Order: sequence, then C-alpha cells, then structure tokens
Amino acid sequence: MNLKAIICIAVLFLSIAVFGQQDNPSKDLNAPQSNSLNGSDNNELRINLLMSIVGLPELNYERFFADNMGVGLAVSIALDKVENISTRSIILPYYRLYFGNKKASGFFIEGNMAIVGQKELNYSYDYNSQVGTSYTSSSTDFGLGFAAGAKFLTRNGFIGEAYLGIGRLFGESINGAYPRVGVCLGKRF
Repeated sequence: MNLKAIICIAVLFLSIAVFGQQDNPSKDLNAPQSNSLNGSDNNELRINLLMSIVGLPELNYERFFADNMGVGLAVSIALDKVENISTRSIILPYYRLYFGNKKASGFFIEGNMAIVGQKELNYSYDYNSQVGTSYTSSSTDFGLGFAAGAKFLTRNGFIGEAYLGIGRLFGESINGAYPRVGVCLGKRF
C-alpha cells in the first residue's frame, strides 16, 4: 500500500470520527455554556492557510482530553510539482499543552512525530558522451519535532492559530528536517 492510499484512509477515518458525532437533542439551548470537558466542544478542525499558500495544504484535527491539553493529527499532501517542493506528504500526530485561561487556548507548546514522504528531481550529465539524464529519488522517513504558538478562540467556537517549529528527520532523507509552521483557521465543535 503506497503513502497516498494510507493518507486517504486516514482522512476517511478522521471524517467519520468528526461527522459521526451526534448532538444531544435534550440539551437546553438557554442554559449557560460550560467551559469544561462535559460540554460538546472537545473537537477542533482547522486548515493551515500558510502551508496552503506554499503548496502543501494541511488539515488538522485535534481532540481535547483536559482543559489544558489535547492530541491531534495533521495531514499534508503536496499539490505543486516535484521541481517546486520536495516534501510530498506529511502525517504528523502531535500533543499540545496549553497555558491560557480559557479551555485549550492561549500560548501552547507542542511535541510531534512525523512520517514525511519526499521526492527530488535530479539531473546528471555525462561530459564524454554529452548526454544528460534526469531521475527522481524518493524517501519516506520518521521524525521528531516541536513547536510553540498561540490559539485564539471566539465565543461562537471559531479558531485562529499561529505557530512555529521544526522537526528532525532520521534516516537517509532528502531534507534533514521538516517545517512546522502555520497560520490556521478552524472551528471547535
């Protein structure tokens, strides 16, 4: 099974988990909303606008297990040609610790792991026969990294987020690191 198939299956399961949530019909709409984990706002879905501009759109899903911590999964697939961007895909599970006053908001630190697929277009030229050839090299590597950022939450559950970090890849990778940067918009539900 190739990496694109694995990513498609992961996105499918994420979609089922996200949209399979049921609202409680007996919930009193006039009751004050709780900021605790007993409320229904323990999930979040975001899109990374900055990485989309670069040509590597990223979709994030995060689940909160306490008021100050959450785990998530980010999935990126390159849309640009190999000549423009060598990173072709990233599957990145992460853990975040929040330091804000509201539930899972404010300043945060993140630890992450990644599976990064890379492809590079190379050229070789034989001066004796004066013939040039092109070939691609690819690698799929494991990495560890960190990031820090801030998350801003509106009253109706919309999210704005910015973060910056980096990760190191292990093995015979094309690039020795992967970026963890983002300006994200999303919704908490």
